[in-house]
Amino acid sequence: MNALLAWYFVAVWGVGYIATKIGLQHAPPFTFLSLRFAFGLLCLAPVVLLLRVRWPATAPEWGHLAVAGLLMHAVQLGGTHYAQHLGMSAGVVAIILASQPLVTAVVLAGLLRERIVFGQWLGIALGLCGVALVVWHKIDVREVTLASLAGTLVGLAGITAATLYQKRFSPKADLRAAAVIQFAATLAVVTPLALAVEGFAFTPSWALLGAIAFLVILASILGVSAFNLLMRRGESARVTSIMYLPPVFAVVAELAVFRVVPTLVTMVGMVVTCIGVAMTVWTPRWKSSTS
Repeated sequence: MNALLAWYFVAVWGVGYIATKIGLQHAPPFTFLSLRFAFGLLCLAPVVLLLRVRWPATAPEWGHLAVAGLLMHAVQLGGTHYAQHLGMSAGVVAIILASQPLVTAVVLAGLLRERIVFGQWLGIALGLCGVALVVWHKIDVREVTLASLAGTLVGLAGITAATLYQKRFSPKADLRAAAVIQFAATLAVVTPLALAVEGFAFTPSWALLGAIAFLVILASILGVSAFNLLMRRGESARVTSIMYLPPVFAVVAELAVFRVVPTLVTMVGMVVTCIGVAMTVWTPRWKSSTS
């Protein structure tokens, strides 16, 4: 079951790179996110009403879910989408975001006092190197500006913090109720930005609708839920290592959809990435430094 959840997450997150690229051609970043999460609430509202989901019982529980959602959606997606809007190449964004498992491991080891064994550190490093090879042909530093770099680093901080925050403060929340709360909190933040910065201007099209529907239903609702379930069932460093794999899957999706043939360097990177993830996941469990 865990393997199926992991591969589902990898697949939709990888194709999500393509869907996002299509969507941003029809709407600027904050407007695109506003449309995305408004559509998400419309999809989830009848579900939560019919299923009578378990809502948080206290105000702090609502607050924790809202904070995790803002970090995951508003901060991470807002930062990275805006960086791409400013001209940062997809390759640079991908390689910075791909460092999340490394950042998570450092936080776990330094702040949460969990000792990660050498084999896992080696797997994390190999995975990052592999992703660098996978996206090497898309890396163009000429378009990197201070603002776009800041946006991507903010996105990296957002997704790392969200992953650890929800695992720590909302480990047993109903994921359907959590999605509603997090979508609503994100919409409340990004819509004023879309109005103030972009005038909420977009070009209606079937391509935009298709990109939003894919990202909402398959990625934001089902994909993030799958990732959160995995986080509840395993250690953070092991689970977050699968974040290396979506760029690999994106290469396969590009080949299938756009007939973009990967280079030899890219294929070598795919192999190295998979080896790194395997080492991180299958290395024997680490022990807490407090034991």
